[in-house]
Amino acid sequence: MKLDLSRWQHTKLYKLVLALSCFLVSYIFASLSINTGSSWYYLLTLIFLIYALKFLSRVIGDVYHGIVK
Repeated sequence: MKLDLSRWQHTKLYKLVLALSCFLVSYIFASLSINTGSSWYYLLTLIFLIYALKFLSRVIGDVYHGIVK
């Protein structure tokens, strides 16, 4: 039995899980950046926030365009 990951990666649930996990990681890095003042944590916060918004916009686009997956 072959696990078809490429089909799973195009589902709305997968994109939503990625978006929520990126939001969680960006929240953690935002908390660390406020506590430590490290510019690396600010940069990582920005990167994960951009990815979270990217995946969330793809989920919204799939719902808006009526993609069934």
